[in-house]
Amino acid sequence: MRLPPALQRLRVRFADREISALVIVLLILSCGWLFAWIADEVAEDEWKAVDTRILLSLREPQQPSDPLGPPWMEESWRDITALGSMPVLLLITALVVGYLFLERKRRTAVLVMISVGGGTLLAFGVKDLFRRPRPDLVEAGTRVMTSSFPSGHSMMSAVTLLSIAALLSSVQRRRRVKAYLFSAAVTLMVLVGISRVYLGVHWPSDVLAGWSLGAAWALLCVLVSRALPRGQDPLPPDAR
Repeated sequence: MRLPPALQRLRVRFADREISALVIVLLILSCGWLFAWIADEVAEDEWKAVDTRILLSLREPQQPSDPLGPPWMEESWRDITALGSMPVLLLITALVVGYLFLERKRRTAVLVMISVGGGTLLAFGVKDLFRRPRPDLVEAGTRVMTSSFPSGHSMMSAVTLLSIAALLSSVQRRRRVKAYLFSAAVTLMVLVGISRVYLGVHWPSDVLAGWSLGAAWALLCVLVSRALPRGQDPLPPDAR
C-alpha cells in the first residue's frame, strides 16, 4: 500500500532521526572507550615514554626549556591557549546564551548552560580523582594551578565549543552553516589542545583524554536534547 506523500516524508524524517541518534550513540561509546583506555594506560604509567618523546620534540634539542620557533610563536600559542581557559569559555557561553534568549530560543539556551556547567563539574571531578603531576621535563610556558589529567583546557573547549556548535546547528536549516559551526569548533578545540603540549603544561595523553571525555559529554547532552519533545520550553511561563 502506497502512503500519501505527507506520510512518506514523515517516515523518512523519523528514519533519518533514528539513524543520526544511532551515530551519536556510537560516537559517545567510542569516545568513552578511548578515554577509559587512556586513563587505564596512564594509571599504569604506560604512556610515559611516548608522552616524553612528543613533549621533547616540541623543544630545542640543546635547550629543553625553550619551545621550538621564534619568540613570537610562543606568544601566539599563549594567546591560543587562553581560548580554552574558564574565563574565556564562560564568556563565550554567556554571549551565546544571551543571543539565544534574544532569539527566543530559551530551550536551547538552557541546554547550553546545563551542558557547560555539567562538563565543568565533570572535568574538575576527574582531575581530583587522578591527580596526575604536571610535566616536569621542561619549564612551563604558562601558570598552572590544577593537576594534569585530563587537560581541563582541552576538555572544556571540547565541551563548550562542541555543545554550542551542536545546539546552534539544531536551529539552523542550511547544511553549510552547520558544517561551518562544527568545523570552527573542532579547529579551535584542536589548537587549544596543541598549545597545552607546546607550552609544556600537559602531557599529550592529557590532551587526548580531555578531547575524548569532553566530546563524549557534549554528544551525550546533544542526544538528551534530541530526546526532549520538540517545542518544549524548560523555563516556566513567569520567566519568559
